[in-house]
Amino acid sequence: MLLPGAVLPADLAYGALLEALDGEVEAVAKELEIYAGERPPPYYALDVEIEGILRAAAASRFDRFHLVGYSGGGAASLAFAAKYPERLRSLALLEPAWAGNEGLDPAEEAVWREYERITALPQEEMMPAFVRANLAPGVEPPPPPPGPAPPWMAKRPAGAKTFIRTFRTGELDVDALRGLEAPVYFALGGLSNPDQYAKIADRLAGVFPDFTLEVFEECHHFEPPHRVEPERLASSLRSLWARAGTVSVAE
Repeated sequence: MLLPGAVLPADLAYGALLEALDGEVEAVAKELEIYAGERPPPYYALDVEIEGILRAAAASRFDRFHLVGYSGGGAASLAFAAKYPERLRSLALLEPAWAGNEGLDPAEEAVWREYERITALPQEEMMPAFVRANLAPGVEPPPPPPGPAPPWMAKRPAGAKTFIRTFRTGELDVDALRGLEAPVYFALGGLSNPDQYAKIADRLAGVFPDFTLEVFEECHHFEPPHRVEPERLASSLRSLWARAGTVSVAE
């Protein structure tokens, strides 16, 4: 099961990766629950995404399965792993936007203060500032796509604000993650904000018993491996799934 981030819908986010996998796996690219309605649920928490993953798994008759999560979907994947570790064959994290609030150093705290500042900006300023905050200093944001914004984009500013509020007040059961027996893979963009994503990778490396980090030097959070280097990421996922004892997403 593949969970997208706070911007692109699942089919657009994972189309290139699914093509690279070439039908080898029974894959479900699942939309985030935060966008199920016209606006995020008023009392949104990551438990909403966890319940959505359980429903999607039941609909696909997945018992134990491989979970892949990017950005906000990566944060939801971590929350799912903490609550239902027995359901996972493997966990692949593509720059999860959040990995709990324990043990943040001053640079990480500064990142989250900047996100809080960004949520107060006018809507036309918020998303460009949000993109820049995810990148390493000096990295140019990708140009906006030509033409009018697609209809789904109208939901994204409210979704990003809700995610930021949720992450700042949320709790992650890190002790439960320490007991995860499934192998964990982390894809890190070399051009992403190191005070967020590299530090998350460092912290999680000390949490999971079986943890593999791969750095994609020319990628960043908005030009991620699953879109920019899908063949390489597909190869890494195949290796992860083989180590987990299967190359099938379903049991």
